[in-house]
Amino acid sequence: MTRWVIPVVIALTTAVGLAGTAHAAPPPPPNPSDADLAAGRQEADAKAARVGELTGRLTEAESRLQELTDDVAYRMELANKARVDLEAAQGEADRARRDAEAARGAADAAGRAVEDARADLDEFAAASFQQGSVIGSVSAYFGASSPEDLLARAQLLEAVGDAGLDALADVERRRSEQANADSAARAALDLADRKRAAADQAKRDADAAQADAVRAQEGQAAAARAIQDDKTRVEGELDQALHAVESLEGQRARYDRWLEDKRREEEEAARQAALAAAAPKPQVPRPQPVVAPGGSAAVETVVARALAQLGVRYSWGGGNYNGPTVGIRDGGVGDAHGDYYNVGFDCSGLMMYAFAGVGVYLPHYSGYQYNAGRKVPLTQARRGDMLFWGPGGGTHVALYLGGGMMVEAPFSGSHVRVAPVRYGGIMPYATRLL
Repeated sequence: MTRWVIPVVIALTTAVGLAGTAHAAPPPPPNPSDADLAAGRQEADAKAARVGELTGRLTEAESRLQELTDDVAYRMELANKARVDLEAAQGEADRARRDAEAARGAADAAGRAVEDARADLDEFAAASFQQGSVIGSVSAYFGASSPEDLLARAQLLEAVGDAGLDALADVERRRSEQANADSAARAALDLADRKRAAADQAKRDADAAQADAVRAQEGQAAAARAIQDDKTRVEGELDQALHAVESLEGQRARYDRWLEDKRREEEEAARQAALAAAAPKPQVPRPQPVVAPGGSAAVETVVARALAQLGVRYSWGGGNYNGPTVGIRDGGVGDAHGDYYNVGFDCSGLMMYAFAGVGVYLPHYSGYQYNAGRKVPLTQARRGDMLFWGPGGGTHVALYLGGGMMVEAPFSGSHVRVAPVRYGGIMPYATRLL
């Protein structure tokens, strides 16, 4: 019983002491007028409306910036395709040129062989008829024993001449074949050169389209930054206005409290003493049960691996099954941000790392990842599914967290982040691997 008597005695003693002591009330604090409060609130409302307007404009600008960023990514892929096509066409043209040069050389050699054979035959015939022998010896005729022997030797000379003509015809035929081969090789070279020229023009067009897309994206980014700067400035002005209103309202509240305290000064001590006497023993709060995260262990492993990379920089071409890596050159925005010498993830590289934790090894291309699992309608997407944007899912990929949120490596100059799902340009199906 002693344990509760002492607090009651202390409380009653305190109450008697307070009641018997005359506390002088402090001087009244400043009391702003209703007009001052109304003017402050009006200024704060105007700043808040301006912030709302700029927020709407910034949302539109960022949405347009995302569209242009996606278009840059698409143009970059087209430029890559044109570059590959040009290399193939150049290789084909080089092979055709080597074939044409070889055919031309063979044709020239065949022509020289014909001329040499013709000259040899002419020289042989002239010498033989002048000297009367296939070996140019005068004795071939002078040694004849009779007119019949002389005729036989003349026929032998004619036969040898016919053999030479046959050899000449064979050389002429080979020259004709080589000439035909040279003509065909030149035609193939002409076709290959036309293909190479067309591929070269396609590459120039793709590079120009990519450059235009990059300029548009940079211009939109500058516009978005300008709006963001205005929004930040007006938000600062709004904070000042709110602080001013809060200060006025605080002064009014303090003045009202002063009036109330002055009126209740004596009764407050008695009320506190009564409350202290009647106060129940404090209850020890019971711990709330811990709710285990939903979903399968595999899904949570994938999500945890992706969320563990929050804040890691974006690097185009970066990331693999083991973590972030140095990016690669893209000839545009990624190079401007130094992706090729900084360690980080791009969108598909982050998915590779996240799913590798459960033994699923994805290729480093969002278009292939889109077709790596079962398609489910976007309205049925659940935690651990992949979301895609662009034709064939080839522009961007993110991991759905549920509740309209996702984790992604968005674009060069940014970092891995959690963001609300963007529905502009999104594919109508999610891909489910688990």
